[in-house]
Amino acid sequence: MKSVSIHALAAALASLAAAPAAANETGASVSETKTATVNANVAEADVDPYIWLEEARSEKSLDWVRAESERTSAALTGDPRFETLQAQALEILDSNDRIPYVTIAPDGLYNFWQDENNPKGLLRRTTLESYRTDNPEWETVLDVDALAKAEGREWVYQGMTCLPPEGRHCMVSLSDGGKDARVMREFDRVTKSFVPGGFELPESQGDASWIDRDTLIVGRDFGEGTLTESLYPFTSRLLKRGQDIADAEELFRGQPTDVSAGVYLLRDSDGVVHARLAYRGISFHERSYAVWKDGQWVNLDLPKKAEPYGLVDGQILFSTDVDWTVGDQLFPADSLVSANLEEWKADPNGAAKTLVWAPGERQTKQGAAITSDSLYVGLLDNVRGKALKFDFADGQWTQSALDLPENATVSLGSSSDSEDMLTIDVTDFLTPSTLYLYNGKTATLEPLKSSPARFDASGMEVEQHQAKSADGTMIPYFIVKPKGMVADGTAATLLTGYGGFQVPRLPGYLGATGKMWVENGGAYVLANLRGGGEFGPMWHQIAIRENKQRTWDDFIAVAEDLQARKFTSAQHLGIMGGSQGGLLVGTAFTQRPELFNAAIVQIPLFDMLRYHEIGRGASWIGEYGDPRIPEQRAWIEGYSPYQKLVAGVDFPTPFLWASTADDRTHPAHARKAAARLKELGQPYYYYEDMTGGHSGGVDNKQRAKLSALQYTYLMQRLMGEPTGE
Repeated sequence: MKSVSIHALAAALASLAAAPAAANETGASVSETKTATVNANVAEADVDPYIWLEEARSEKSLDWVRAESERTSAALTGDPRFETLQAQALEILDSNDRIPYVTIAPDGLYNFWQDENNPKGLLRRTTLESYRTDNPEWETVLDVDALAKAEGREWVYQGMTCLPPEGRHCMVSLSDGGKDARVMREFDRVTKSFVPGGFELPESQGDASWIDRDTLIVGRDFGEGTLTESLYPFTSRLLKRGQDIADAEELFRGQPTDVSAGVYLLRDSDGVVHARLAYRGISFHERSYAVWKDGQWVNLDLPKKAEPYGLVDGQILFSTDVDWTVGDQLFPADSLVSANLEEWKADPNGAAKTLVWAPGERQTKQGAAITSDSLYVGLLDNVRGKALKFDFADGQWTQSALDLPENATVSLGSSSDSEDMLTIDVTDFLTPSTLYLYNGKTATLEPLKSSPARFDASGMEVEQHQAKSADGTMIPYFIVKPKGMVADGTAATLLTGYGGFQVPRLPGYLGATGKMWVENGGAYVLANLRGGGEFGPMWHQIAIRENKQRTWDDFIAVAEDLQARKFTSAQHLGIMGGSQGGLLVGTAFTQRPELFNAAIVQIPLFDMLRYHEIGRGASWIGEYGDPRIPEQRAWIEGYSPYQKLVAGVDFPTPFLWASTADDRTHPAHARKAAARLKELGQPYYYYEDMTGGHSGGVDNKQRAKLSALQYTYLMQRLMGEPTGE
């Protein structure tokens, strides 16, 4: 017996955001905090002349955006290198020989495909037998381009959730222009059409889960008083076919101060529901869970940083990011724990717990998949990928390592509900991805698809080094560079990182970056910063809130180390990052402007004193702290990049870009930074994609242009003017 992995839900929750708890650390109530916020906002408006740019689609804002984007486009597209770079990026993005990654479903393998002829994409399916061939026969299930044209909408496909076990009836998620908010419509994968008069949920954050053919559990914006401060739903309702959503019965209600809250099902591969679970996102990194039992919600006795993880072999699994004591047992942080499913259903908090796995030194879990028979867990071992198979039999857990290529990044893909089978992707910086099919019954690894090389890696090499951060911690980083590169400080070098939300940055095939940057003589550096997830939960937890400066210190330390080793110099060093990584870049070039000559700030957080007021910023208070609370505001004031843009400092000319449709971090952060730089008379570039959401670009043409703009900028700043023109 096997269930859809609960870990997938936990990952989805982690992509949301969190709001503050009911009382802050100084004891102030929410009402007191909000009163202080109102007063602070009035004062902020008096000193910040660019708050009007927080209105994403006001006529004034969009006029400003168009003018700035046109100026940047003119400056960069006129460079003779731009057209070549854009063509290279588009060729790679549109290439028909790239791997068509698939999801294993009861009726075949599904792939979502975008190319020159299908910019918005096709949802299509094939059989495993056909997929094994060089030219699979694809059947179109949903043509998003045709749908968008027929309805006059900028539809972006964002997946579907289907009723098990057949998977015929699905709720399709569609975003207008790439926003996180989406509509959901009932779709029949047999007739390949939307169901006339079927379920249809209006645009909102939130999800839907099938109970049966005629019943959904839905989390939506149900009107006033049903969204958290972070603008996510905190109520769930039971929606019957044909029923008005306003009349749906409420199943669960969290708190307005939660990140989000909702209900979902623990179901096996036969479609049998074993439990109804509810969650509350108390903060970004903390959740509470309850199970419906005997007509009431029973709170699960779990640490706030632990979660249900999946169901396999009659065992329910849990994962914990902190040490978890159960009676006289201590389960260390990052371990996996199990309980007998039937015992747990009878007594959710009294069922005996068993250790499944605990990490070794510099190890951490990285993804999981559950097949009909087994649990598979991806591991990072000193930032190198591995995978383990777990089975429960005769009262104990056994584990075995999969025979995978060494020194590579391993990503577990889609798993089968009906067979012990899953896909696994393997790659590294210089090696194109190979997609394998692993058969757990025979322990065989079958290569299914390989991506062709996108750049000439024969003259390149990868090294791993460490830099000493401000507090003495050694921070690892990778550098991809030309073989035998002379360490004389002249190499144009691009440094990237993330360092937040327990998200690891791992070696992956460079693809377009290899073609557009490294093949042209540039070096590429990936830093594994604290705040990320490369070495487990503690690597993250020691660099959040009052200790967030540690992440920025780590990044600066790597930049200093690159120059100390004479891989590069300030004149030839650029930095790039998006979202939290955009904040990372912003802190770096405002704290140590003399270290860099280029800075690409992508879809960033930037005004950290108002981030909780902009977009879904209140979501991330668990990571950064609450600017409404004086003590926590002091942490943030120490690094907030927007406030560090002051007169008398020579900043490296940055390239800031955002998306108008981004309803997560909101384009105001990048806009306001550009406006402040203009006020100071500092040179800068600003570009805003009018669609595309938090990832930027809804089709390959847009994505190629964005890439070419950025690499043209880097070449101008770090390599100088083009030669031979």
